[in-house]
Amino acid sequence: MRAVITVLVAAACLFTSVHAEIAVTVYNEDLGLIREIREIDFPKGTDEVRFTDVAARIIPTSVHFNSSGAELLEQNYEYDLMDSDKLLSKYVDRRVELVTEGDEFFAGTLLSAFGDIVLSEKDGSIRTLSREKIINIHFPDLPEGLITRPTLVWLVKSGKAGRRNAEISYLTSGMSWESEYVAVTDEKDENIELTGWVNITNHSGATYENARIKLIAGDVQVIQQTRRRDKRRRSRETATVMALSAEGGFVEQAFYEYHLYTLQRPSTIRENQIKQIALFPTASVTSVEKEYRMEWSGEKGKARVTLIFINTEKNDLGIPLPKGKIRVYKEGPDGGLEFIGEDKIDHTPRHEKVKISTGKAFDIVGERLMKEKIKRGNDWEYEYEIKLRNRKEEKIEVIVPETVRGDWTILEATDGWEKISANLIEWRIELKPDEERIVTYRVLIKY
Repeated sequence: MRAVITVLVAAACLFTSVHAEIAVTVYNEDLGLIREIREIDFPKGTDEVRFTDVAARIIPTSVHFNSSGAELLEQNYEYDLMDSDKLLSKYVDRRVELVTEGDEFFAGTLLSAFGDIVLSEKDGSIRTLSREKIINIHFPDLPEGLITRPTLVWLVKSGKAGRRNAEISYLTSGMSWESEYVAVTDEKDENIELTGWVNITNHSGATYENARIKLIAGDVQVIQQTRRRDKRRRSRETATVMALSAEGGFVEQAFYEYHLYTLQRPSTIRENQIKQIALFPTASVTSVEKEYRMEWSGEKGKARVTLIFINTEKNDLGIPLPKGKIRVYKEGPDGGLEFIGEDKIDHTPRHEKVKISTGKAFDIVGERLMKEKIKRGNDWEYEYEIKLRNRKEEKIEVIVPETVRGDWTILEATDGWEKISANLIEWRIELKPDEERIVTYRVLIKY
């Protein structure tokens, strides 16, 4: 129905409030903490106070209220928001006025609000009107029980009347943030220019004007459906504070077992908005390693390409990197940037490796065959042959991992191999341009 809804509302406000301060802390996984300080006009004694403009997806059981001289006795969350269908259903057996296409006017008692509109007119006749033809519906007032905004209705006991500040904190779903990184690698893939962005998504059902924005990075445990947390906890750590970006950008510090990123200027987060803010200035990352690692699909193999660097001050970083997606670009033959792959990193502390997989190499080919299988009593002996070919015009090193199960012993093998773990061994094979190498090994497995 394309109708314009007109409602005449006459309602007395129980109090007025003024936003004095608002802070928003956003977590990685569908959770936000809203902290507001508002000036509220409290009546003396025990009376009802309505707190509007809260998030539509508020978790009502998480509300924390604090105001000098006022005590919260009871809370109700009202969220039966007005829309055309609810208005019509509330007006069954009541008078409404409608205008249809062609400016035809109709008035009468609404008999049905489901499907087409059914009216009982003044002369007792019944008229049916198609919803698609209605362009305006006029209602005399707002029916009881419907509200225009999500509202917390409090029963408050106050020792005196007057305006004073109240601090209200609550959790809401519908908010999340993630990091996104852009990496531009040089001709030899030895250096990377890295930039970081924060994407804040707000579907909480509210807009937060000129808010102080904080981000929590880490795996915060949240019990599903309950989502209760102690918002009054304060970190007792003397954390090192790092300025991540230019003046007015984010400052990072350790907080409990997580990391806290605080924006040094107020910013507005609008409802149904994805907001992007620079996380840190462009970092010039040096000492980048390029790794080729064989992966097998049946007897055929391709080499996965990974760029590796360490999150250190030497690499213009040395800051906790929040988890997120990294897109990698490289300068093409015409001088423009070309997209060469993307990956996701987990939360990466200082001095830990960052690994970015960009895809699989076109010009590195592998074949893997079981050449022999021999039963030795209750044990088995296997012989494998691995062929590697480098069709690139440069020398490379390829890592060849092999998984071996059970109680195993390598009987013989070409080239040097290394035991990585109980069930993993690796070869590092150097290949010249257009060179083919063959790796063979025999393994005895006891069952």
